[in-house]
Amino acid sequence: MKVAVGADHKGFVLKEYIKRILKEQGYEVIDKGTYSEESVDYPDFAFKVAESVSKGESDRGILICYTGIGMEIAANKIKGIRAALAFIPELAKLTRNHNDSNILTFGSYYMSPYMAQEVVLTWLKEKFEAGRHKRRVDKISNRENL
Repeated sequence: MKVAVGADHKGFVLKEYIKRILKEQGYEVIDKGTYSEESVDYPDFAFKVAESVSKGESDRGILICYTGIGMEIAANKIKGIRAALAFIPELAKLTRNHNDSNILTFGSYYMSPYMAQEVVLTWLKEKFEAGRHKRRVDKISNRENL
């Protein structure tokens, strides 16, 4: 599985940690930046990761900023993206099972490296349950086409 990762300056250190974990687990990582702790604008990196997922260059994406909220909002502006903020493994599981999220966001301020690792690995291993959830996700997708 190919996973695009991106962060702003506040998420850079945690992004680097997550990249290492993903590679150790056998995932192919596509780093969309940022590449330092120098101040940058989070939407630039949210759009890069979201477009990578939307175009099929990546299977899923992970975005990290200070809170995870800005990245989530920005990524969801790209057609076909269902970005979800999760800060505990149970939410990561449910957003995959019920919402078929294709981008995970979280905040570096609120997540220890260990908890981020648990959330990410949980989210990556989970599958979309479809069933009644598919009807709901389809309604969201159809709205994008208006």
